[in-house]
Amino acid sequence: MPSSTVELRRVVDRYAPLLVAVVVAVAVWESRTGALGVRTSLPGVLVLPIAVASGWAMAVVRTRRWPLFLAAAVGWLAMAAWPAGVVASYQAGLRLPDRRRVTWYLVGAVAVMAVGVLIGLAVGGPRRITTATPANAMVTALCLVAFPLMAGLLVRSRREVVVALRDRAERGAREREARAERVRVEERARIAREMHDVVAHRVSLIVVHAGALEVTATEPATVEAAALIRSTGRQALTDLREVLGVLRQPTFALADPGDDLLGGLAELLRESRVAGLRVRRQDEGQPRSVPPTVGRTVHRVVQEALTNVRKHAPEADATVHLRYLPGWVEIEVRNGPSAERPVLPNPRPGRPVAGLGLPGAGLGLVGLRERVELLGGRLEAWPTDGGFLVRALIPTPRPS
Repeated sequence: MPSSTVELRRVVDRYAPLLVAVVVAVAVWESRTGALGVRTSLPGVLVLPIAVASGWAMAVVRTRRWPLFLAAAVGWLAMAAWPAGVVASYQAGLRLPDRRRVTWYLVGAVAVMAVGVLIGLAVGGPRRITTATPANAMVTALCLVAFPLMAGLLVRSRREVVVALRDRAERGAREREARAERVRVEERARIAREMHDVVAHRVSLIVVHAGALEVTATEPATVEAAALIRSTGRQALTDLREVLGVLRQPTFALADPGDDLLGGLAELLRESRVAGLRVRRQDEGQPRSVPPTVGRTVHRVVQEALTNVRKHAPEADATVHLRYLPGWVEIEVRNGPSAERPVLPNPRPGRPVAGLGLPGAGLGLVGLRERVELLGGRLEAWPTDGGFLVRALIPTPRPS
């Protein structure tokens, strides 16, 4: 139904002005014979162009074009049909683009009224214009020309002011957004420089010293541990380089573990096993692809949970349980006492590996909870009998 209404409006807009123009032109032409109750004393040679001009004027009123032509076409009716002069003057003030054309309109209006007086003298003689005293002429000119013209100019000026204010507001909003974006880009670049100068430098030193230890050490366990440190450090440098590249970009474009959630988790668990952590995985439900943001969040939850296990309970067993639920994905990482202590190289004989006390910022779970809640999910973490449990439930919307 809306389409038919739009089509009807389009037809009316196109053909209604033409129909009105024809009716007006015929009515003016018929005034020559008096068939409509009004008879003009003008000769036919003048009535015909006036009829055509009047019809054309009615046609252009709808489209709001050619205001000067509109004024000239209906000016001959200034004395007898004063509303036409008011409309013409108002349209001239509203549509004329500059003061020069407004001045020409005033000159034309005076000329048209003078021509009307001359026609009255020629047709009816002085008796037809005896009421045209200077005062009456002045009032007529003000009412038919000056006041409507000023009203049109005022309305046009107000519209121009509104448009200018709207443009200024939009331009100011764009400039503020551009400044804010520029500040964000500069801040990310500053953070990237600090991370490169501090973190990347220290990790590079760790990789270099681990490589030297791998070459000079004689014990196989030490060589294996040094090789693990070196490879892990190089992977950390690669990840750090990726993060720094993202920070330097004008807009974020994070690299995702990909839609292959199982493959990403498998690689993460393999790295944890290489580091000496005893970890196993259980999957439940039908595996499916998930949005990149969900895959990245699941990857970070498992990564942070296993990192905490390595920091605080390296002797414990860890279980990663992945459940595919309708519209959701649930990830659970649980650790507890190990029935069989894993074999880990201990660089300090006589001291347990758990006593190494890896430092942490204390913000890992807080950041994970914020990341999960941002996606509309929830994250829970609490101690269990001899261990710890981290559980996250994340919605997986269907791709649009």
